[in-house]
Amino acid sequence: MAFRAFTTGDIARRVGARIVGDPRHLITGLAPLDRAESHHLAHLSSAHWRQNLAGSAAGAVLVKARDASAVAHVALVVADPYLAYARVSQLFDDPMRVPCGIHPDASVAEDAVLGAGVGIAAQAYIGSGADLGAGVEIGAGAVVEAGAVIGGGSRILSRAVIGSFARLGQRVLIHPGAVIGADGFGFARGFRGRAERIAQLGTVILGDDVEVGANSTIDRGSLGDTIIESGVKIDNQVQIGHNAHIGSDTIICGCVGIVGSTRIGARCVLAGGVGVGGDGPIRIVDDVTVTGMTHVSRSIEQPGRYSSGTLHAPSLNWKRSAVRLLQLDGWIRRLMALEKRIDQKP
Repeated sequence: MAFRAFTTGDIARRVGARIVGDPRHLITGLAPLDRAESHHLAHLSSAHWRQNLAGSAAGAVLVKARDASAVAHVALVVADPYLAYARVSQLFDDPMRVPCGIHPDASVAEDAVLGAGVGIAAQAYIGSGADLGAGVEIGAGAVVEAGAVIGGGSRILSRAVIGSFARLGQRVLIHPGAVIGADGFGFARGFRGRAERIAQLGTVILGDDVEVGANSTIDRGSLGDTIIESGVKIDNQVQIGHNAHIGSDTIICGCVGIVGSTRIGARCVLAGGVGVGGDGPIRIVDDVTVTGMTHVSRSIEQPGRYSSGTLHAPSLNWKRSAVRLLQLDGWIRRLMALEKRIDQKP
């Protein structure tokens, strides 16, 4: 990894921070508040970690104005420390890159179109008619099937698969093992209940700056296309069904499952383990946050924060509550009958 060093003054200018302290102090890395040393930059983005601020040895800390006086060394005062930290982290990022050119062990179809500066690693496969834009990187063992189009500056990491005729925008990042454009899960019941396969004739379209985590899967459409708009960030082990449509800048956390034909708006957040699926197609409007392990079984028509499921409890208490939940319908019926009798009295 390359050595990176920045003065606190330089970092302040890059993130628009007000600096309190020495602008010449040298920062060579990032660390949490409780483990940072004098050459590290840390950040305070949550009140949960404020107890670690006063005793931190960090050379500089990204903080809001109210916390600046508690910083022992250099305070970098910003409106949003976490956003500033995200931007500073990119200064120290040094990912392994695929060198420009085609590795001798790669397989590239003769009619594939390769833009300037494309890098293709060992054992990668590029199918017939595939089109890779300028600066695209294809990692070791990755597969780009026939007719797929990948926009400039995108990175397809090791053993990821881009299905036939999928279309990826610019600066897309696909992490290892992800599959973009496998067949959607479509079957019809036939003779004696036998499942008859429905051909999946659409594809997948990813906008610019989309990121897809390791071992996540986005199925191709059955007739139309599965569409992931620009800026969407998808975590590991997420399943998105055929013909789903995900709005721009939505964040989907790990282990989320989204049934086919779901439409999710822009700037939504689906936290870990959320399941989306019900008796019919589901629509979620813009600016909705769904908390972890929630089951979305019907459409959400108003922005806001939504939850379901039950909180954990000691097993005996939880079992007792579960039994009572099963009795709830009976209690409601008895209550309704009692109210009716009361209403009928003179």
